[in-house]
Amino acid sequence: MTKKKRSKTFQTSQTPEKTNPFLRAHRALKNETFLFVCGALLSVLAIFLAIACVSFLFSGGVDQSILESNKKSVTETITETENRAGRSGASISEYLINSGFGLASFILPIFIFICGTNLMKITQQNLLKWFISSSFLIIWLSIFLHMAFSWAFSNSFIRPGGCHGLNVTNWLIAQIGTPGAILALILTMLFFAIYLTGETIVWIRSKFGLIKDKTRQIIALPGNDLDDETDKKTTYTENILTAQAAEIDNNLNINCESKQIDQKDLLYNNKNDLLSIDTAVDDIGQSSNSESGKEDSSITEIQLEITENSIDEIYKGPQLEPYNPRLDLSYYKFPSTNLLNYHKDTALSIDMEEQNANKNRIIHVLRNFGIEISSIAATVGPTITLYEITPAPGVRISKIRNLEDDIALSLSALGIRIIAPIPGKGTIGIEVPNAKPLTVSIHSIISSRKFVKSNFELPVALGKTITNEVLMFDLVKMPHLLVAGATGMGKSVGLNTIVTSLLYKKHPAELKLVMVDPKMVEFNIYSPIEKHFLAKMPEEKESIITDVTKVVHTLKSLCIEMDNRYELLKKANVRAITEYNNLFNSRKLNPEKGHRFMPYIVVVIDEFGDLIMTAGREIEIPITRIAQKARAVGMHMIIATQRPTANIITGNIKANFPARISFRVASMVDSRTIIDRPGANQLIGRGDMLFLQGGNPVRVQCAFVDTPEVQRICKHISSQQGYTTAYELPEYIDESSSESGYYQSIETPKIDPLFIDAAKLVVNYQQGSTSLIQRKFSIGYNRAGRIMDQMERAGIVGPAEGSKPRQVLCLDESDLEFKINGVL
Repeated sequence: MTKKKRSKTFQTSQTPEKTNPFLRAHRALKNETFLFVCGALLSVLAIFLAIACVSFLFSGGVDQSILESNKKSVTETITETENRAGRSGASISEYLINSGFGLASFILPIFIFICGTNLMKITQQNLLKWFISSSFLIIWLSIFLHMAFSWAFSNSFIRPGGCHGLNVTNWLIAQIGTPGAILALILTMLFFAIYLTGETIVWIRSKFGLIKDKTRQIIALPGNDLDDETDKKTTYTENILTAQAAEIDNNLNINCESKQIDQKDLLYNNKNDLLSIDTAVDDIGQSSNSESGKEDSSITEIQLEITENSIDEIYKGPQLEPYNPRLDLSYYKFPSTNLLNYHKDTALSIDMEEQNANKNRIIHVLRNFGIEISSIAATVGPTITLYEITPAPGVRISKIRNLEDDIALSLSALGIRIIAPIPGKGTIGIEVPNAKPLTVSIHSIISSRKFVKSNFELPVALGKTITNEVLMFDLVKMPHLLVAGATGMGKSVGLNTIVTSLLYKKHPAELKLVMVDPKMVEFNIYSPIEKHFLAKMPEEKESIITDVTKVVHTLKSLCIEMDNRYELLKKANVRAITEYNNLFNSRKLNPEKGHRFMPYIVVVIDEFGDLIMTAGREIEIPITRIAQKARAVGMHMIIATQRPTANIITGNIKANFPARISFRVASMVDSRTIIDRPGANQLIGRGDMLFLQGGNPVRVQCAFVDTPEVQRICKHISSQQGYTTAYELPEYIDESSSESGYYQSIETPKIDPLFIDAAKLVVNYQQGSTSLIQRKFSIGYNRAGRIMDQMERAGIVGPAEGSKPRQVLCLDESDLEFKINGVL
């Protein structure tokens, strides 16, 4: 009877959507087809309302009498209306405009159209903000139009504010009078402008001079009589340089009223430096003298020119908002948990009979060998139950440790693991597999509060511990991860779990993945997100690297990228990528000097053993270099292998990969190789693993993510706007390549498609700058640098001169065309 009840409970818990109509309705409302159809209907309705309202402005007077006559004569033939939207359109427009909110009703079809396009996913607007703004404008404009223009439409069939504007205006005037109603309109519009943008307050203050620079320099100039009827006066002209870039024009006009200028005054700039205006006075002296002619008073205008560079340096910098790398893909939407399979949480379903039976068997076996215990407690996990026993005084721990096989025999378990003692506790742990292990879904991990609220730089959620807590770590602090496990023990699923965690928390501008897959089938599902998250070398067709030769070149290219990043950190005088990016985001680093925002780069290598067997030391050297140095510049590695032998996981690899994950391995020797102790050979498989980070290993049940789930996530990401290409790594020159390689000549098949356009741009600007090409064509720094190198070999620009722009060797486009024809 007990078994039947359990089976019924299990069946209902597995299919909650079949018994819950609200859940089925909720899922139906989120269906893509349903949302698209609703959006199309709303868009058509908005267009119909717009046509009806516009036509009402021209035919409303005629249609009013027709509609009234049709209401009175029901049995007679209905007269057709003049409205382009027919009788329904005439009735609706009459109700909206005259009986409703007047001409402000035109906002309603606009809002409905935005809602429709949002449901169709054509636009991505904030509907709540649109609703609040539309509601306010309809109400406000209805009142304003009636107050301002009701007199102009006194003899018209149109009520500019509608019945709403008429009634509310009359009520306001009765309560607070006409001046009060006008002030109320001004105040509410001010509040609405502040709601739309915080710059409203800054603009108002600037207009009233409340945020101007308090430091002012008064230029005192001696003068004589300005008029025969007035006394002698001395006029003063103030020249105020504010700290606001919006108030700075290309020229400063200084009006000085004086007979003659005998002294040279100084102007005060924003850096509290004094700039001489001698040159400005000398330049305009001749024109000033010709206009005066006599000793009578005259007005001389002094124009002080401020160059574009000084404006950028003084004012433009502080006024720019902090750089946000996510604005490159501002409409990017992170994946939602709806893309993952939902599994009901069954962590609370504990089989007490199994626990009590195992407790009794453990106590019985220990007593048979003369070992008494003081207490025993159980902690139930997804796949493992931890039994903590407190031995009686005088009992040796080694006795209990030696009984591992006997306890496993009595429990009929696949394999147990004894932790003697448990670190930090005065107990001995016996880990026993559950008879019915539970699957930890990736949905329960991603939707957990711990993961959602995490503020790690590179958060990785692995699964659940024995205490059913989500195990998370920051890959930045690892800083590299070594994964091992026999075939079929969950190693590939674990890698997918790690990558999925990163995709759910990081923006494409903040993270790039380099994926190496010698098996050619494990990481192929991530190829759709090439233009969002993947990185590769230029001219490579495949973003997932499978060829061993290309793997070597990519790793060496990553070493070049690492060295380039260290150069940028050196120029910025910082020690880590977080400090560098903070400086760049606050616009304290100049992009013109090569500085750029640096995303994290995570290198994921599967089947590392196969690469070592094929390439040997040629693979190990760049991996060791990256593992030793790349942490500070935001580059991290995850290496997986199914054969954790000493010739594959060498001493250099182990020394630089302090974080380890071990699924079940074949032997104790492999366990000691991967986690430096036995225990990995006693795991039960199917995602059961040991996670080691410095201290003692933690047993974790890895979260399960299925291939269709990963495909849905990648499809969601790839359907959104991405970059033009994958993130380009630096070009690597193979020393063994022939002299006819890519860098030896500019051959037509190898030339960049933007080469000619970029060359014309450089010649027209007469400035050989890589950053200029990067900005004008919206391409990456690496590609712009290659184009500049091609132009140097073609004789268009000169060699690099440090941080200075290159010298342009072509005078005009005709000279450029001659050189291009000579090269091509």
